[in-house]
Amino acid sequence: MKQGTFLKTSRNQPVFRYRRFLWLLPLMLFLVTACKKDITSDAANAGNETDGKLLSKGKPTIVVNQGSSIQSAVDAAAPGSVISIKPGVYKESITINKANLTLMGDGKVILQNPGGAEIGIVVQDGGDGFTLRNITLQDFTERGVNITYVDGFLLSHVTSINSGEFGLFSEYCKNGTIEHCETFQHRETGVFIGQSTHMNVTQNKSYENVIGFEVENSSYVTFDKNHAYDNSVGIMCLLVPGRTILHSSNITLTKNQVRDNNRENFSKPPEMESVLPSGVGILVIGIDNALVVDNHVTGHQFTGIALVSTLIIGALANLPPEAFGEIEPNPDGARIISNKVEGNGFNPPAGLPLPGVDLLWDGSGKNNCWSKNSFVTSYPSPLPACQ
Repeated sequence: MKQGTFLKTSRNQPVFRYRRFLWLLPLMLFLVTACKKDITSDAANAGNETDGKLLSKGKPTIVVNQGSSIQSAVDAAAPGSVISIKPGVYKESITINKANLTLMGDGKVILQNPGGAEIGIVVQDGGDGFTLRNITLQDFTERGVNITYVDGFLLSHVTSINSGEFGLFSEYCKNGTIEHCETFQHRETGVFIGQSTHMNVTQNKSYENVIGFEVENSSYVTFDKNHAYDNSVGIMCLLVPGRTILHSSNITLTKNQVRDNNRENFSKPPEMESVLPSGVGILVIGIDNALVVDNHVTGHQFTGIALVSTLIIGALANLPPEAFGEIEPNPDGARIISNKVEGNGFNPPAGLPLPGVDLLWDGSGKNNCWSKNSFVTSYPSPLPACQ
């Protein structure tokens, strides 16, 4: 959930072979020299110690060495460029608003808060096709990576450490992929997707956060083969009011390892996530057509997999039902199938109206079903079977 109440937030230079065509050589030399001059002169004008060249795939490349500015390289780059960053610690924050840029760490690259910076990398409208690879961000006060209004992005082998509320944050996006990333020590969520569509989150690791992975008011999002552990809640999918997009559906959770998410909820009011009970593996709140299949969920004090109405979260936050009038808060069409859900529900928090079990449903919504799961306890018992 976003902070506060339910309110809107809103690639070497090519080698040319010639035999009898010597008359082409001056022209080719001119073209290659012109291209190279364009790249290197822009970087020099920006005061950045960079090298320019053309990779064999035809993408202009700027190389950034330790002690130089990544942002200056971004400013000098043409859309579609690759910025290759040499190993080192870079104390700066970066803004991207050009299409099809690639930022790629060439070795161990750390982007460190220079002091007082809220966000490590901001990707804004205009940054479609952005790629970020092999970079660690740490100690920013609000977010490691913040991507908004972007069509098509890739975050691969990115690590966010202790960067405020969110590690990897995307909102109002589509066609994004987050893979092989690691996020830990965030006071809200490691990997967050909000008000977005057609997103893929695969083979990531998230731990020591309040929430490991979260998707809010989004559709057609897949979480596949991720590992969530030592959070308060492992994976949370939810629909809340007060957003621009007021529906959420077709979220798929498959082959995720979700274990031992019993960390005390260290979020503080008025942040809405502060009301979440700790000890939950997978929490599905209010969304329609969720598919939860082939996950391994074990070792949670409260519950392994829970399907509930958004009204439950509202009640925990002392909000009246009227606060949810603009959404349909009940989950419909959930299919929870072939999950291994064992060793959960052994120490549920006091004061909740629901028991500690492996599989939990508050009875809300319609056409929800459970089949072929390996579990010991459920509420209610039996749960409706899939036909």
